[in-house]
Amino acid sequence: MTDKLVFTGEIINPEWMPSWSVIEVSGSKDFFGTGKSVKADTTVDGVVVTSALMPTGQGDHFISVSAALRKKLKKNVGDSVDVVIGRLNA
Repeated sequence: MTDKLVFTGEIINPEWMPSWSVIEVSGSKDFFGTGKSVKADTTVDGVVVTSALMPTGQGDHFISVSAALRKKLKKNVGDSVDVVIGRLNA
């Protein structure tokens, strides 16, 4: 079993929620064993993200990327980011 999901993702405004900026997390349902909201140990470009991963409604999850987080990252919609997601020991 893999301890972490590590990938390069893109900040997008998805069709299913165009007013939000998110990073889609492919394979997250298999990784966490659920399609429901999950708390995780997440970093985006080395910045700790404290929000839960939310379900896309299509089987996987997404990370919400607020304007404040985009500013901290110095990134905008369309930019690539390095993401590391680990399971939290509840």
